[in-house]
Amino acid sequence: MTTADEQQVLSMSEVAITPLDTVDATVEVLGSKSYTNRFLAIAGLCGEPTTLRNALHSQDTVLLAKALRMFGHVEVELDEQKNTIVVTPNGNEMCAPQSEIDMGNAGTPIRLLITMAGLAKGTTILTGNERMRERPMGHLLEALAPLGVRAVALRDNGSPPVKVEGPHLVGGTTAIHGNVSSQFTTSLLLSAPYAKQDVDITLLDDLLSKPYVDMTIAAMDRAGVEVTRRGYEHFSVKSGQGYRGGDITIEPDASGMSYFLAAAAITEGRVRIPGISGDSAQGDIGLVDALVSMGCRADIDDDSITVHGGGTLGGIDIDMSNMPDVVPTLAVVAAYAQGRTHITGIGNLRFKECDRIEAVSTELAKMGVDVETTADTLTVHGGRRPQGAVIDTYDDHRIAMAFAIAGLRTPGVVIRDPGCVRKSFPTFWQRLSGLRGTNL
Repeated sequence: MTTADEQQVLSMSEVAITPLDTVDATVEVLGSKSYTNRFLAIAGLCGEPTTLRNALHSQDTVLLAKALRMFGHVEVELDEQKNTIVVTPNGNEMCAPQSEIDMGNAGTPIRLLITMAGLAKGTTILTGNERMRERPMGHLLEALAPLGVRAVALRDNGSPPVKVEGPHLVGGTTAIHGNVSSQFTTSLLLSAPYAKQDVDITLLDDLLSKPYVDMTIAAMDRAGVEVTRRGYEHFSVKSGQGYRGGDITIEPDASGMSYFLAAAAITEGRVRIPGISGDSAQGDIGLVDALVSMGCRADIDDDSITVHGGGTLGGIDIDMSNMPDVVPTLAVVAAYAQGRTHITGIGNLRFKECDRIEAVSTELAKMGVDVETTADTLTVHGGRRPQGAVIDTYDDHRIAMAFAIAGLRTPGVVIRDPGCVRKSFPTFWQRLSGLRGTNL
């Protein structure tokens, strides 16, 4: 598939997926969205030039890059051909933009920017699309107040648009809930080195999606800032530390690779992902162990992960609280497994780009798969051959990509709004096409 073909698919209202007998491929996956967002935020605070290599150029990361430019203190150069992002301080003061910052439905970037805006001179307004104006931010706004930052939801509902007054990130001690999103803790941590005083953060309850905070701390360490921690209960960042610049190479996206590992699982094939190892801090790498539990085989070495499908897949019971982004992927695989797959710990999926529990349940049901849901669980009953269906994607990239993989096994799968994959994986359709040649 050429670049022109890729752009054509992204602009189509729907795309039909052609099944494959099996898959045997090496798939190059671009850089982690989560790491690209984190290192972009770090570069936006750093006093030295930073070059991100193998950076993901997606809707979310581009929106964050453009938002950083709006504060006027850095230049940001994006080169999609080279997969680089260069962030260069220009010597200007960080000031609130005169216009609102519209972040669309980019959940992680807007949460990172809410705390960063507390370092900018003036009043920053952060907003987004209709779904974003429903997504929860209240716990982060509450946690910023003890640190000196006045941040309020303008509609008094805990969601954007959010107004942030700066520069008032004094520091000190705060507490935050971790049971809605780990991104709140990440937001506080990334800006903490530039507070006037040390920052101490206490979690008020169990932290969801713990690996994402591990990724944040790993990124900060890579850029020269130390975080002292007590498990997932308490974090401290000393004031006066500063991020260092330089070259940073971002590892492949574990969420993005999940779709191709799933393809190997359901077609009894083989997929190799180069550039990532089992030591990755990305929580979504846990999908590999889940697929092995279902009957696949995995080869993991220092610079690649390979999954081999084969034989009959079996259902499993699994807590996916540490890898929520790959729940749609595993749920699709479960539809082709024998027996029940019971997924727990995923209540926060109801507050993503869409209600992903409801979306996965509805679309699997269209395919003739029996699914049960509760507030925070999803149970897929495999054993019945899934049928073709037109899949609604709810403007959610992960729904589109997960169900596209079902189309490799089941005739008649049509994905509506294929362009929604721009959010995290704009070259997804090209990579999918590469499994077979040139045709979807």
